[in-house]
Amino acid sequence: MADIHPTAIVDNGAAIDDSVTIGPYCVIGAEVSIASGCRLVSHVVVAGRTNIGAENEIYPFSSLGLRPQDLKYHGEDSHLVIGARNQIREHVTMNPGTEGGGMTTRVGDDGLFMVGAHVAHDCQIGDHVVMANNATLAGHVTVEDHAIIGGLSAVHQFVRIGRHAIIGGMSGVENDVIPFGAVKGERAVLNGLNLVGLRRHGFEREAIDRLREAYQMLFGHEGTLHERVECVAAAFADDKIVKPMIVFLQADTARPIAQPKSGDDD
Repeated sequence: MADIHPTAIVDNGAAIDDSVTIGPYCVIGAEVSIASGCRLVSHVVVAGRTNIGAENEIYPFSSLGLRPQDLKYHGEDSHLVIGARNQIREHVTMNPGTEGGGMTTRVGDDGLFMVGAHVAHDCQIGDHVVMANNATLAGHVTVEDHAIIGGLSAVHQFVRIGRHAIIGGMSGVENDVIPFGAVKGERAVLNGLNLVGLRRHGFEREAIDRLREAYQMLFGHEGTLHERVECVAAAFADDKIVKPMIVFLQADTARPIAQPKSGDDD
């Protein structure tokens, strides 16, 4: 039987694995599912149609699955799905999806969501994502694997953050950020590649050199971005390292691509 503190309120309809620990003053709703090995430290609220995977640690005053902050939401049966082994720290908020965004907010595995981080409705978060203190995502944002969102930063709705990208602290991100890219600024601009992150994740020098070459072709040459993307796609057609960048840039998107300031190439 789950280890549930006597001050916690757990609805009889909730599906709680026997190995779950629920600390003092937590409140768990009727349509919540919590998988094996999870620990809710204290004062955690989990509501709505929220699925929490195995071995998550959820810290005090986190709020998961409550009504989205979207005036277009009218009570539809939307969901919040959280993967496994995430650390969800104090005062983190994650909202379910809406009819206008596919009905599901999804968070992957092995993430770190620091104090006050906010994941809005219909966001799609990959694996190994880090959101630092008070980083905020508006609705419909996509964050791919291994991305880092710096503290006190804000990401505009419908923006895509590519894999292994990094957002500098206190940045306002209005445009899509390419995989492996680094952006920063009050209105964030592309500031080269996330070279530190690439090295920390074991990318070999040869692979990094190819990414830098592709980056220079994309942002250091003349012509339209579309033309430059086509050139890179042709030049690196069989390159598995560069391919995610090409696929990202060729996809349909609601937002423009973040680019460097003039003369500010990597």
